[in-house]
Amino acid sequence: MNGYDVVKPLLYQLPAETAHGIVHALLGGVQGTPFERLLASRYQVEDPRLAVDAFGQRFPNPVGVAAGFDKNAEIPSALASLGFGHVEIGGVTAEAQAGNPKPRMFRLREDEAIINRMGFNNHGADRVGARMASQTLPDVPVGANIGKSKSTPLESAEDDYLYTYERLAAHADYFVVNVSSPNTPGLRELQNRENLERILTTLQDAGASPLLVKLSPDLPEAAVEDALDLVTELGLDGVIATNTTTERRDGLRNEHRDEGGGLSGRPLTDRATEMVRFVAERVDVPVVGVGGVFTAEDAYRKIRAGAHVVQLYTGLVYRGPSIARDINEGLLDLLERDGFDSVEDAIGADLD
Repeated sequence: MNGYDVVKPLLYQLPAETAHGIVHALLGGVQGTPFERLLASRYQVEDPRLAVDAFGQRFPNPVGVAAGFDKNAEIPSALASLGFGHVEIGGVTAEAQAGNPKPRMFRLREDEAIINRMGFNNHGADRVGARMASQTLPDVPVGANIGKSKSTPLESAEDDYLYTYERLAAHADYFVVNVSSPNTPGLRELQNRENLERILTTLQDAGASPLLVKLSPDLPEAAVEDALDLVTELGLDGVIATNTTTERRDGLRNEHRDEGGGLSGRPLTDRATEMVRFVAERVDVPVVGVGGVFTAEDAYRKIRAGAHVVQLYTGLVYRGPSIARDINEGLLDLLERDGFDSVEDAIGADLD
């Protein structure tokens, strides 16, 4: 039993968002201190076979932290010390937002899932940009996930995204257009071709690069293909598949299963992997696989389905601070078992 197994039952006695805040504060207390180096010595797995090159960035390993965990760029270095090969901050909006009323995050423990309807709560682009400028960022890629402010009408969305990009432009290593969160009213309407093209071209004209788009698992196949055509036509640098889902399939057992919001975690594992495959078969840019990554096998299946790197959030909640180390060590075993010399050699191995 590791230390997190001892602490986890205590955290689970607290509301999910409160527990997240405590973990966040503890990591913030470690960041920039000698304890951060101690964490790195325990959790980082250094092996050249794990390294991946994607959209102009060098990832020391393929396991990253998804947007949502560090919304305000407060602990990227501490997260990197836990062995993650990249950290995506945000979602950040032009305006500071309190988000939706609490409670707005729910653990589904029996299902190893989380439902959240946070509503892009964040400190706003000005404060987040200033914070990134004032700290020493880690030696792993740090991405910025950009969303639309709730008060901004859809027809002005591109200006809102542009404002946020300009405040983060000098500090992030890549940029993600988030038009797929289910918790901002109307946001998913921006996934249609006309709206999405307007936002993406505005950001490209401003110099946003590398530029990725994050898609919803709830899009109809034709709409996904439309978005992927746009990725190719505009020469975007990558696709993130996927965001959380609003669908509730049969089999969820926890009492919170009918709460509104986006579902993440174990129930999304296979569905997200299939979307990674669907995307990878249709575009020639790197794919970031997100959704239900808990183990090395979960990550490996997404990599073999075409993901260059993967991201997780819910897995960190349930498996604790050793999850990146455990996945990376497991990936090395799986690569050796299957005769691959590196993660890069395994990317897309299951594609036709």
